[in-house]
Amino acid sequence: MPRQALSQFSTAVLENEESRQASANSSINPFVKKLHLIRHAKSSWTHPGLGDVERPLNERGIRACSRMARPILEAGCRFEHVYCSVAKRAQLTIEGIAASLPELDIEWRIDESLYTFSARDLLHWVHLLDASINEVIMVGHNPAMTEFCNAMGNSSIANMPTCGYAQLHFPVKNWEEVGPGVGTLEKFLAPKLLK
Repeated sequence: MPRQALSQFSTAVLENEESRQASANSSINPFVKKLHLIRHAKSSWTHPGLGDVERPLNERGIRACSRMARPILEAGCRFEHVYCSVAKRAQLTIEGIAASLPELDIEWRIDESLYTFSARDLLHWVHLLDASINEVIMVGHNPAMTEFCNAMGNSSIANMPTCGYAQLHFPVKNWEEVGPGVGTLEKFLAPKLLK
């Protein structure tokens, strides 16, 4: 086969393969929003004079952050667009996880709206997310996180433990389309479940 014809043939094969791959990908679902939920690690109650928002982590909580960091990453959490409750125990949780994954240089934003114990508040927060963002990490509190997972996902968890992680997928184009039963619970990790 002449060189020019061979080149044209190779180009056509490549274009056909790219077209096939694009078609396969679009048939799966072109729109998927991913929500990663991380509950704060175990907090300390040794200073009763502290307000709820000021309570730090205890030693068990600090160890859990280090233990959970790599499994959360391996579960598919890229730690982009990370938002954290103003509570000190939540901030120390993402700080501990980030310290255990120094190669990622994780950054996060503090959001007062995530200092809530209501799943309804979390849903309202999610609805306000920009459609250009496809994955978001929330670091927050129970019972909001357990109730949110159970309401939005396709299966129930008994409890989101401290430093627990859940990954929800929503086949939607815009975050405001997220609602009860729309998502699927793809991953669930807890410190006690790790070997």
